[in-house]
Amino acid sequence: MSKRILVGAAAVIAIKVALLLVFRRWHLRWRATDAEVEASLPGDDLLPAAELVATRAIAIDAPASEVWPWLAQMGQGRGGLYSYDSLENAVARCDIHSVDRIVPEWQQIAAGDQVCIHPQVPLDVAIAEPERALVLRGGAPDGQPSAPYDFTWAFVLHPEPDGRTRLVMRERYSYNNRWAPLMVEPIATASFVMSQKMLRGIRDRAVRRRASVEDAV
Repeated sequence: MSKRILVGAAAVIAIKVALLLVFRRWHLRWRATDAEVEASLPGDDLLPAAELVATRAIAIDAPASEVWPWLAQMGQGRGGLYSYDSLENAVARCDIHSVDRIVPEWQQIAAGDQVCIHPQVPLDVAIAEPERALVLRGGAPDGQPSAPYDFTWAFVLHPEPDGRTRLVMRERYSYNNRWAPLMVEPIATASFVMSQKMLRGIRDRAVRRRASVEDAV
């Protein structure tokens, strides 16, 4: 193989690696400010030595009191995940059906409850502080061995002076074996695709409901 070909191949590989690194940094902090990325959030102490952390955020033109109900009713068999339902159902058979209304019977949620993201994948509710924070902790599917990684999923509401709310979502992954990164890295990338849609789904629902209430007054 000629030196020119080797140099060309090395250049292509270097460009691909650079693009992957840039994309990774971008999707691990989608729309989050530097302050939000660096801030300590509820649930961080559950996995203090997490190897991979993703912090994503969105601004919502509604107060925290009007955003919280959408978080409280999340889950399979409940309000859904407000993301790409058809994709989740077709690929992973999640049986997710996101609603566009607040359902009173799904508003009660407390630490110790479970929220499912799949009929066989329950997440434990670690923290549930109305209008402030919901933190879920991951586990292996029912009946399966322990997961190769531990996982927390936090949704934190930060009221803004102008009446809007910043919704900050944080995923933390702690590896339980040497092979965990091979699983977690693609999971984190796929999670970004679903999470950004989920954040926009929550925002749009809260804003639409606020507008409909104001129109009715």
